[in-house]
Amino acid sequence: MAMTDRPVTVPSDDDVRAEAPPPLQLPNEPPETARARVNRRWNEVLQETRVAQTGVQILFGFLLGVAFTPHFHKLGAFEHTVYVITVILGASATGALIAPVSIHRFLSGRRLKEDIVAVAGRLMICGMVLLALTIGATLLLILSVVVPGHFAEMLVGGVMLWFALCWYGLPIWLRRRSVRRADA
Repeated sequence: MAMTDRPVTVPSDDDVRAEAPPPLQLPNEPPETARARVNRRWNEVLQETRVAQTGVQILFGFLLGVAFTPHFHKLGAFEHTVYVITVILGASATGALIAPVSIHRFLSGRRLKEDIVAVAGRLMICGMVLLALTIGATLLLILSVVVPGHFAEMLVGGVMLWFALCWYGLPIWLRRRSVRRADA
């Protein structure tokens, strides 16, 4: 297949009710239909969900096992509180990241794909925030046991700042830069 050939997409049963703004068009490529765009966006959400779900499920499984270790009962009230918060954050992240699949299954064939994609995107962002908080709380739990004093909190703060820059700051900056380029 030549680089300019596009794979054939099979339209789904879901119709597109509202036109989204057209994506940037590459030269010599046919325009993407609204139905093809929403199907592409749904496939992208599914791929992103698979990546995020794997991470949160592994982390959540680890967290569930921690309470059953002999060392856990020797921890103080602070560590137990952080653990409870961490498990709740992990469960919440799992729920948000799996929700798009459940929503799609319940609403499949109802001509709501555009709405499903929009809601799934918001749930993914929410799930990623919860996942970042789960990772931060997990780090705090582990480092508060291993590293003395407030150094653990400073390390966790640095990691959370890194997450904020990579997961949120960079995409926001790229989006704004793209808008400025399109306006120019």
